[in-house]
Amino acid sequence: MSGNIAVGLAATGGAIGVGLAALGAASAIGRNPGSFGLVFTTALLGMALSEGLAILVFFVVGR
Repeated sequence: MSGNIAVGLAATGGAIGVGLAALGAASAIGRNPGSFGLVFTTALLGMALSEGLAILVFFVVGR
């Protein structure tokens, strides 16, 4: 049971990280639409790292 809780918390943390990255990107692009390319690339990188960490915890703890 404790492994399931850890995986659930890791998934919740990953979802929060992706949400914060998307929030920051949307507000930055809203303030300065000309910076779309750089902000979008940075936001995608942040989302990928956040999800990657959640997936890593899923495989390590899920064993």
